Amino acid sequence: MITTEYIEEFLAQAHRVGDAGLMVCSSGNLSWRIGDEVLVSGTGSWVPSLQKEKVSICHLATGEVLNGVKPSMESGFHLGVLRERADVNVVLHFQSPYAMAVACMKNRPTHFNVTAEVPCHVGSEIPVIPYFRPGSPELAQAVVAAMKEHNSILLLKHGQVVCGKDFDQAFERAMFFEMACRIIIQSGGDYTVLALEEIDDLETYILGKKTK
Repeated sequence: MITTEYIEEFLAQAHRVGDAGLMVCSSGNLSWRIGDEVLVSGTGSWVPSLQKEKVSICHLATGEVLNGVKPSMESGFHLGVLRERADVNVVLHFQSPYAMAVACMKNRPTHFNVTAEVPCHVGSEIPVIPYFRPGSPELAQAVVAAMKEHNSILLLKHGQVVCGKDFDQAFERAMFFEMACRIIIQSGGDYTVLALEEIDDLETYILGKKTK
């Protein structure tokens, strides 16, 4: 059951994202699974200054709005990711300055592993999704499909989506991806990336995915 305490926490986390500079005005949305229900930032809401009257409560399985507040137009992929990923409780979508710059580049990077934090926290492979109209079924389908096996994706001309088991994990992934994009942009294209052997080494000794 959604309580006032849950809503207050949701608002605090929304403002945290805004304070970090990941979102401006109404450019972004946030969701949080609580049992069979999901808190979603309301349509047209400004996440950095989100108020309780703009928080939508939806039924996860059906998408039914339970409190009369229309959810974000991107609620389709928020709910879709949460249905597909039992390990995920938070989904965050935003147009932060550097990720958005990369999303609009003509010659984009093939991968983003400029520091160890990217493969360790964001993911060594970040899918790039073609442009679809915001809020469209096509966009929702593409996001859900890509996030079945990835925690972070880049939407062309539209920003990024990250997910996590909780707010801290989603926030960390968002911030490290933004950091990587900042390095790429500020370097003017003159940057290096981790070699495959270096990523394998991180996965072995930092993430414990492999044994030698």
